[in-house]
Amino acid sequence: MRRTAARAGAAVMYSGADAAQAPAVGAGAEAVPGPGPMQAPPAAPAQAAPQQQYELRTEFPFQLPRGYVDEAGTVHRDGVMRLSTARDELVPLRDVRVQENPAFLSVVLLGRVITRLGTLPTVHDGTVENMFASDLAFLQDFYRQINAEGHTRAAVECPHCAEPFEVELGGSRLGES
Repeated sequence: MRRTAARAGAAVMYSGADAAQAPAVGAGAEAVPGPGPMQAPPAAPAQAAPQQQYELRTEFPFQLPRGYVDEAGTVHRDGVMRLSTARDELVPLRDVRVQENPAFLSVVLLGRVITRLGTLPTVHDGTVENMFASDLAFLQDFYRQINAEGHTRAAVECPHCAEPFEVELGGSRLGES
């Protein structure tokens, strides 16, 4: 809860009919304590807008372009990635492999946020490390998209013909803000 209170020595402006009833405070005048802190007038009743229910989506399905091949030769393409937390981006920075080779950050980070891949019982950084490069690139882009409020595109307009189109704004490395 936020409260606004008049501070000692602060100027308070009165207008109209309120000015005639304003306490006289100035040189030689004594401030008379009021009933309590000044509060903002009550806000006009807002029109009752229907409550808009907002559901936060935290998991996103994906399909790898090639697929992860496990030890038995089974190809796993369908998976789920969850939104990243601050912890997900901070914990890998303490990983020795990431400290020795910063390029390993995306592998460790993706191993934390991929919650399901095909029929694999668990997904971890070792799983991501053994993916095809094209699948790793896909997952890096997908990570950027879901953690940047759904996409990394912006609507723009051609300065010559005024035709609207979209441009891709992505380009920062995974795990960097």
